[in-house]
Amino acid sequence: MKKVILIEKTIIYIILTLVSALFLFPIVYVVLTSLKEPVDAFSIPPKWLFIPTLKYHLYIWTEKPFFRYLINSLVIAGGTAAISVPIASFAAYGFVRHKGKETFIILLGLLAIRMFPQMLLVIPYFLIARTMHLHDTRIVMILIMVAFNQPFSIWLMRGFFMNVPKEIDEAAIVDGCTHLGAVCRVILPVVLPGIATTAIFSFLLAYNDYLFALILTGANAKTLPVAIAGYVSEDVKYWSIGAAGATGIIVPIIMIMIFLQKYFVKGLMSGAIK
Repeated sequence: MKKVILIEKTIIYIILTLVSALFLFPIVYVVLTSLKEPVDAFSIPPKWLFIPTLKYHLYIWTEKPFFRYLINSLVIAGGTAAISVPIASFAAYGFVRHKGKETFIILLGLLAIRMFPQMLLVIPYFLIARTMHLHDTRIVMILIMVAFNQPFSIWLMRGFFMNVPKEIDEAAIVDGCTHLGAVCRVILPVVLPGIATTAIFSFLLAYNDYLFALILTGANAKTLPVAIAGYVSEDVKYWSIGAAGATGIIVPIIMIMIFLQKYFVKGLMSGAIK
């Protein structure tokens, strides 16, 4: 019996290792490309033994305004998460506690909005931004990313609130809390892993956005995805520069995931969308 269990665990570990390697391979390949000269980056078959160089990493940080693009991306993504998560939390709580036909219709409407292709919305957003003199600003990107990703955040938070018994609200109110106080002091701390998970997803959706940033930003509010795409489209020899930029865009995400890893795992385990 023990041998069978050991064999099963071994098979599971092998499968998990292979799947992890499959998902990590593109990242490793990009990092290696950023350390190669263009002649090595385009060699067929790929050259795995080469003399690494950091000059392309130094180039994007010293010769290109890469740091400004990084700040733009972080501000837009952070602002999106900071605005989206509180709105989504209170909206999702209301939808869970006040069930009915109207609530179901609103939730379906939110889902339908999230399913709209970005291409259908980018032109109206562009015209509104130009009319309000907000084109090429971080503010317009934050507002648009909040509007576009809010349905996803509400549906995600709804799953976490559905796991919180209504009796907790009632007990807090009996102990002297107002309804708002019960939500802020009792309910929200219970779903803190879900809030962290929603914040991470909201941040990533805004951080990785390309189409809205391409149309609605210019030199002042350009984000990293747009900037990196510009690097590799100028000339084939800039492939290593684009790979260095892609490596730079990954680093903040890795740091955030390491910091919020325990909340993220708890959130994924306890808040499946229902």
